[in-house]
Amino acid sequence: MQPFTKPNYSENILNITATLAEFLGCPNDKPILPTLAAELKKNYKNIVFLIFDGLGSHPIDVNLSESAFLRRNIRQTLTSTFPSTTTNATTSLLTNKYPMEHGWFGWCLYFEELHRVVNLFPETDAATGEPIEAGYVRKVLPYKPFYEEAKTDYTTSVVVPEYWDKDDKNRYVWHSHDELFAHIQTICGNTGKQFVYAYCDEPDATMHHFGVHSEEAKAVIGGLSAKTEAMFESLRDTLLIVTADHGQVDVEGYLELYKDEELLSLLAAPPYMESRAAAFRVKADCRQQFETLFRKNYGEDYELYPSEQLVKENYFGGNGEHAKLLGDYIAVGKTNRILLLHERAHHHKGHHASLTAEMFVPLIFIGKK
Repeated sequence: MQPFTKPNYSENILNITATLAEFLGCPNDKPILPTLAAELKKNYKNIVFLIFDGLGSHPIDVNLSESAFLRRNIRQTLTSTFPSTTTNATTSLLTNKYPMEHGWFGWCLYFEELHRVVNLFPETDAATGEPIEAGYVRKVLPYKPFYEEAKTDYTTSVVVPEYWDKDDKNRYVWHSHDELFAHIQTICGNTGKQFVYAYCDEPDATMHHFGVHSEEAKAVIGGLSAKTEAMFESLRDTLLIVTADHGQVDVEGYLELYKDEELLSLLAAPPYMESRAAAFRVKADCRQQFETLFRKNYGEDYELYPSEQLVKENYFGGNGEHAKLLGDYIAVGKTNRILLLHERAHHHKGHHASLTAEMFVPLIFIGKK
């Protein structure tokens, strides 16, 4: 079993957002990071907050030399949210909310009123791929970016892929990494103080396809580090803050849960959330049977917890606002074999969402006047 790391919501990626929110005059009730807060007091013209999806501490250690720009400028190691996955973690970074406060816990959730497991970002049925009612997820789980409430002399811009929330003002869309960095350079050249919120979906996508230790991942991560350095060198009076939403680990096998008819017969809904942090709604009179059978079939690779235990132990922050979405049990991956929750599940070579090495994320920042 790999050791589990519980989210520390005083040294968490969410606390980067909390620190920025306080600096920009936004409402904030979360702990801030003193080292970052001290740097922000230096009155930089430009503040750039750049998120690389999946670029946790483990992928950096595997794929970057100690002299590489991103690695040599790490100031602190933080924890991700739990589950340590894009849907959950990027929503916390965007909103300055605990997972329990925003409810976007994983890639897919079960909505009782629909009797369906729904992929949250694309708003599709997890089992069939069919689209659901457009806007449904944002209607039942509303959120807004923290920077919308800023009271500051900084102008806010976002640099994002085309599928990102189209409601943002000053939205710059990138179609290549070169375009991502070019947009940031353009914004920082504008008159007046600029705050940039930028998101890149790599190296997560490459590591899902090829694995953390792959040559493809090494090339992408090395390229991102070099391009970030070149961009920073071109800027003046700028504080660059870089982090990730989570890391990844290499997958070492697949467990076809969706074929386990005996276990599935005990459920009140299909399994959902994440392959390495799977949620289960169990028929009321079948809980003991479910626990026994799950631990027998999957206990070597997964630790099974009552959801309410993880809520009480503050794995999700907040006060239980969305606890019902977590079902009755959560199975947390303790090896690198992953559960395939349905027939359409991806056979990833790199993955995340558990409490192992993917929980560690760097806080990188460097400034120059």
